[in-house]
Amino acid sequence: MPRLFIFGLGYSALALARLVQREGWTVAGTCRTRLGAEALTAENIDPHLFDGTAPIEPSALKGTTHLLASIPADPDDPALRHHTADIAANGALEWIGYLSTTSVYGVSDGSIVDEDTLCDPSSARGQRRLGAERAWADLPLPGHIFRLSGIYGPGRSVFDTIGEGKAQRIVKPGQAFNRIHVADIATTVRASIGSPAPGRIYNVADNLPAPSADLVTYACKLLKIDPPPEIPFEQAVLSPMAREFWADNKRIDNSRIKKELGVRLTYPTYLEGLDAISTSK
Repeated sequence: MPRLFIFGLGYSALALARLVQREGWTVAGTCRTRLGAEALTAENIDPHLFDGTAPIEPSALKGTTHLLASIPADPDDPALRHHTADIAANGALEWIGYLSTTSVYGVSDGSIVDEDTLCDPSSARGQRRLGAERAWADLPLPGHIFRLSGIYGPGRSVFDTIGEGKAQRIVKPGQAFNRIHVADIATTVRASIGSPAPGRIYNVADNLPAPSADLVTYACKLLKIDPPPEIPFEQAVLSPMAREFWADNKRIDNSRIKKELGVRLTYPTYLEGLDAISTSK
């Protein structure tokens, strides 16, 4: 029986865990707190506490056939910091994946980028991610790299931002972002597991780059409320991390996941994604 081990059972990775569990897989992985471990146990996932400062017990990886890593590099990848030798020595591994981000491209002129575009990340966060990608690619069984666009889904979308009173309809001419629904992340990674190509890189993004203000406007329409006023980018209240995000401006080519993995996005644009979240509330 396949066994998936996940370093960093967060929002995106948990969607994959639930997907393969429905196929009869066993799943184990790491979380940072005992409360998180209790939540994973309730989902029949074998939890292991791991905050990156010390290794987990080596026996936790025993029997693992598929391995996914989704912990951000800080400054390097925590899983590889402590377990490179354990992973490299596991002869049962059939597939390794690493969840990265499209911030590794560092493109700011609005151009289209594919997986062969030169990576020149402008942020320290993007530089760390690129370093982690290369470390996973250097393993004896190279990792499959998934460069994720802005992640959204139930419990993590513009609806939640609106509900918290934090939505801003920011206007920055020429700026557009791709996004990806969490369910489509799980579908894409599962497709890769079914068609392994060690070392391959995949952009995981939707079909419609769009300004963030468009999402706020559309979500407010679905909620039947007035959208907040437009705010020029220069006047927007943003965290340092958000400003890093806004420094990039690119349009993601996602054709590889369709052509090579046969992925058909359930939510090809934010319109379908927000419609689905809205009707599930």
